[in-house]
Amino acid sequence: MISKNRLKQFAFGLLTCVVVISFHATSASAQRRKSIPDFTQGGETDGSHDWTLGPTGARGWIYAWKHTADARQILITRVAKGSPADGILEAGDVILGIDGKPFDDDARIQFARAVTRAEQEEAGGVLELVRWREGQSQNAEIQIPVMGTYSDTAPYDCEKSAKILELGCEAIANKRMRYVSIPNSLNALVLLASGQPKYQPILSDYARKVARYREESFATWHYGYSIMFLAEYVLATGDDSVMPGLKRLALEAAHGQSKVGSWGHRFALADGRVGGYGCMNSPGISLTISMVLAREAGVNDPDLDLAITRSARFLRWYVDKGAIPYGDHAPWPGHEDNGKCSMVAVLFDLLGDRDAASFFSKMSTAAYDERERGHTGNFFNMLWAMPGVSRCGPLATNAYWQEQAWYYDLARGWDVNFPYQGSPVGEEEHGKYADFDSTGAYLLAYALPLKSLYITGKKPSSFPALNQSEVDDVIAAGRGFFETKTKDRFRYKHRSEQELLSGLSSWSPFVRKRSALELGRRKGDFQPALLKLLASEDRYSRYGAIEAFGQIGRTADPVASVAALTKALESEDPCIRILAGEALASIGKPAMAAVPKMLERLAMTDPNNDPRAMEQRFLCFSLFNRRGGLIGTSLEGVDRELLLRAVQVGLQNEDGRARGSLGSVYKNLTYEEIKPILPAIHQAIVEPAPSGIMFASEIRLSGVALLAKHRIREGMPLCIQIMEIDKWGKKKRITDCLKTLETYGAAAKPVLPELRQLEQDLLAHKESRMLSPIIYQLRDLIKEIANATDAGELRSIQEM
Repeated sequence: MISKNRLKQFAFGLLTCVVVISFHATSASAQRRKSIPDFTQGGETDGSHDWTLGPTGARGWIYAWKHTADARQILITRVAKGSPADGILEAGDVILGIDGKPFDDDARIQFARAVTRAEQEEAGGVLELVRWREGQSQNAEIQIPVMGTYSDTAPYDCEKSAKILELGCEAIANKRMRYVSIPNSLNALVLLASGQPKYQPILSDYARKVARYREESFATWHYGYSIMFLAEYVLATGDDSVMPGLKRLALEAAHGQSKVGSWGHRFALADGRVGGYGCMNSPGISLTISMVLAREAGVNDPDLDLAITRSARFLRWYVDKGAIPYGDHAPWPGHEDNGKCSMVAVLFDLLGDRDAASFFSKMSTAAYDERERGHTGNFFNMLWAMPGVSRCGPLATNAYWQEQAWYYDLARGWDVNFPYQGSPVGEEEHGKYADFDSTGAYLLAYALPLKSLYITGKKPSSFPALNQSEVDDVIAAGRGFFETKTKDRFRYKHRSEQELLSGLSSWSPFVRKRSALELGRRKGDFQPALLKLLASEDRYSRYGAIEAFGQIGRTADPVASVAALTKALESEDPCIRILAGEALASIGKPAMAAVPKMLERLAMTDPNNDPRAMEQRFLCFSLFNRRGGLIGTSLEGVDRELLLRAVQVGLQNEDGRARGSLGSVYKNLTYEEIKPILPAIHQAIVEPAPSGIMFASEIRLSGVALLAKHRIREGMPLCIQIMEIDKWGKKKRITDCLKTLETYGAAAKPVLPELRQLEQDLLAHKESRMLSPIIYQLRDLIKEIANATDAGELRSIQEM
C-alpha cells in the first residue's frame, strides 16, 4: 500500500489544481521581474526552485520566465558532498560561462550542452567553466564521468544511451520499493524494460504488492500506473500468479468510468458522473492505456472492452483539432498539454488506430519546446514525451532528441538519478511533484531501443515511420512557440504574409491558429486568399481559412466573409461546421444573418457520427455565450420557433458548460415565449449534465431562478435538491438557491422543514466554518419566510 505521507503529498497537490483555461497559463503568484538579477552585483533570486546541473553534483538558480532564454548567469545553490563539483564549486558561486567564454545565450541550455560535450571520449570528462567568486572571475574545471557520444540515431543504436540506461537501472535497484506509487511503478517498468534477470526478484516482489493494492483517494491516478506495470510484467514474464489482482484492478478502473467515458480525481459516483470538478484526462488516459494492456495480458471482460471503447471515442474527437486538454474542454491551443497528446499517441497506436496515432505522435514530436509546462508541474509531460514521439519512427525520434537531449543530460544527477525538474517561473508550477523520483520517467526514453515493453514499442507501429521530409515538416511546426524569445527568428510576428498564409494549410492546428491570429494583426486584404483556401479540396486549408476569417472578420468585407462561412455550415465535415460557427461569432453583429442556419444546425443531432453532440456544444457557445455569443445578450429579430427547438436540444447536451450558456435565453424571453419549453427547462434542473461538472450547476441555478421569476411551484423543492452540500461548488449553489427561495416569500413555507434540516446539516458539515456565512444567511431566510404573509399565486408545470 502507498504510504500515508506520500498519499497526503500527492492528494494535496491534486486538490489544489485549478482548470487551466488561458493560453500559457501561469501560476497565480508568479510575476515577471522588472529586471534580471546580476549576482556579481548583489542580485537576489525570487525564491523559485533551483535546477539540477547535470552530473556535476551542483544545483543552481537560473533566471526564468516561461523559459530561460534571457539568463546569462547561474547562481550555485548547493553542492553534493563527494560529487565532481565538491571542492570546485560552492554555494554562492556564479557560473558566468563555459569554455573560457561568457554565456551569450540561454545559460541553462549552453551549460547543459557543455556537459554533453564534456562527457564525450575526446573531452575526457573535463567541463570547463567561468566561475565568479567574491569579486573574482576565473576558469575552473570539473571532472565528470565520460559517458560517450550520442550517436546520429540516438537514442537508437547509441552506446551512450545504453550506458545511461544501465547505470540508471542500477541506481533504481539500489532503492527499495516499499510501497506502490507512481514513481515506483515507473521505476519498476524501467527495470522490466531492461530485460536483466538480476532484477527479477525486485520485480516479482513489487508485482505482488501491486496485485494486493487498493486505493480510494485519487485512485484514478495511482491505478493507471499500477495496472500498467502489472500488465507489462505479466506480458514480459508470463507470471500468472498476479492475474487475479490484475483483473480486479482493471475492472475496478473500468467500473469507475463515467457514463461519457471519462474519469476524475476519483472513480465516478453512483449516478455515473465524476465528482469534484469533473473530467481529468491525464489519469483517464493512463487508465485506458493500462486497461488495453490488461486486455493484452489476458483480462477478458465485456465491461473492460466497453470502458476502452468509450474512452477512445471520447479522446479521438480531438484528432486534427488540437491538443488533448485538461478535461472535457475545447482543444488546448498548442501541440501538447502536459503529455496528454503523447499518452494518446501510445494509446491509439496500441489500439491500431492509424490516423489518430499518427496525428498525436506528430503533435508530440512538434512539442519539443512545450515540455516544461504542465498543470501543477511537468512530471507527466516529460514522462510521456519520448514514448509518444517514438511512434513516428527513428528519424523523428532522433530529430526530437536533437532538440531535447540537453534537457535530459541536465536533469541527470551525478548518481544517475533524475530528480524532478520544475517548470520555469511563469508556467503553472506548484511544486507538488518536487519529491517525486523522476528516474523511471526519464529512463523510459533510453529504454525505447529495446522495444521490450508495449509502451516502448514492442508492437509494430500502426502507421508508417515518417520520412525525412515529413520529419522536417513536423519539427518546423514546433518553431516559434515562444513569442518572448527575442532571438528566435521563427516567431510568428517575424513571418511574412505568404508564410502565414501557408501556415493556414498546416497539418498542425497550432500552426493554423497562430498563423490566423497573426494575420488578424496585420493590415492587408487577405480575404481573396482566404476564399481561395476555403474553396480548396484540402481540409487543413479550409480549417485554417475559417479560423483566419474569424480573426480578420471585422476588417474585411463582412458580407463576403459571412456568406462563405454560412455556406461552410453545410459542410459534411463537422470540424468545418464548428470552426465556421466560432468564426461567425468572432465577426459579431454583421454575422447575424447566419443565426437561423446556426440554430437549425444546433437542433440537428447525429448520434452515429457525433454521439456526444460536440457540434451542438460549440454552437451553444457561439450563439448563447453572454460574452461573444451572437445572441447572448439580445434575441431581437430571432425566429422564436427555431430558437426554442435549438434550446431544447441544447438543454440535453452532455456538457454542463454548453447547457449553462443557454441561461442567457432565459433572461431574454417573456413567460409566454418560454412556456412551451418549461418541461425541458425543468428536466435540465432535475438531471444535471453528465460532463462539464464544473459548469453543470449554472443552467440548474438559472433554471430555478426562472421558475421563481414566473412563480412556478416546482422551483422551491428543486432549490433544496440542487444545493448538493457535499459536492464541489456548493458555496455558490447554496447561496444562489437561498436567494431564489427568498423571492417566493410566504409561498415557500412548505419547504421550511427542509430548510431547518439544511441548517442542521450545515452545522454538522466538515466545512461548517467555511460555510458559516451561509448558515447565517439561511437562518435569516427561515425567519423571513416564517414571518411572511403574502404568498401570492403560484403556477405549476403539471398544469401546463
